[in-house]
Amino acid sequence: MAITLTEAAASRVQNFLDSRGKGVGVRLGVKTSGCSGLAYVLEFVDDVDDDDQVFEDRGVKVVIDKKSLVYLDGTELDYGKEGLNEGFKFNNPNVKDQCGCGESFKI
Repeated sequence: MAITLTEAAASRVQNFLDSRGKGVGVRLGVKTSGCSGLAYVLEFVDDVDDDDQVFEDRGVKVVIDKKSLVYLDGTELDYGKEGLNEGFKFNNPNVKDQCGCGESFKI
């Protein structure tokens, strides 16, 4: 099981953590939402729970709860800009379908 980050994503997360002044990394998870069923959750982590799985790539820690790991195993977190839009992108090999707006997915 593994979660990886591109250089762009790792750099962006590290910049956010440095600006914030605290935190051990980011938490990646899923929640029930949208028209396809699941949506990604990405937030800062100040404390790691006993049940969390921690992955480190390019010097950045990614924390995932055990329930979300089933849906996220093998995911690569990327960051990019397209025109006026910029943000994180989830390259998840487990996704079978996603809604047209790209906000939710199904496994």
